[in-house]
Amino acid sequence: MSISAPDVAATGGIGPQAAVARIAELQQLIVQARCGATSSNGGASFADALAGVGQPTASAAGAYGPAGALSATGFGSNVAAAGAGAGPDARPYDGLVTAAAQRNGIDPALLHGLIQQESGFDPSAGSSAGAQGLCQLMPGTAASLGVSNPLDPAQSIEGGARYLRQQLDAFGGDAQLALAAYNAGPGAVHRYGGVPPYAETQAYVQKVMGYANAYRSSHPAMGAAAPPTPTTVFS
Repeated sequence: MSISAPDVAATGGIGPQAAVARIAELQQLIVQARCGATSSNGGASFADALAGVGQPTASAAGAYGPAGALSATGFGSNVAAAGAGAGPDARPYDGLVTAAAQRNGIDPALLHGLIQQESGFDPSAGSSAGAQGLCQLMPGTAASLGVSNPLDPAQSIEGGARYLRQQLDAFGGDAQLALAAYNAGPGAVHRYGGVPPYAETQAYVQKVMGYANAYRSSHPAMGAAAPPTPTTVFS
């Protein structure tokens, strides 16, 4: 499938906002064309999963020029900058989030909420503990997931989706327990038999669920938010 970018000469140039909007549109079209209704990665390798995101077209590379040249994963420096601090509707990454969620069989809204809480959609985010990227993966966790560059948006989102899928599997599909495990580690969730009594973790779970619900509300095609799964929360 070929998707052509707008003719810059004909339009008199593309401003930053128009470029970001066009990139988002192209991403959504690529996702719709290539990801379809896939709901799980089916055991595919990390490289295979990233390959499904799609490669840049020659017309797109020419339209956005050297400053916005697309990387091997299909997303250039201009997209990363646009995503930084963009908030709950960081649309330049919507296509990546939806595709990764579909490949790993998770709710796109939940993954979106997790990224919003972890990094505020800043691909260069880092923590004092060493976590990096959109999904704030620790070096050891990133390596175990096949992520070679956690600062690359496509790799970080795919890695975060896979890790969240692991936690959902470990805790019977309970989204709140999976999020608690993502934040505090699965050992803590097992030890306490529910969301650990850590103020940070309890707040984390509630914020991610809140962001997910807000995202669903702003994207009616995703359907109404499901009621939260009851979990044991210790005070």
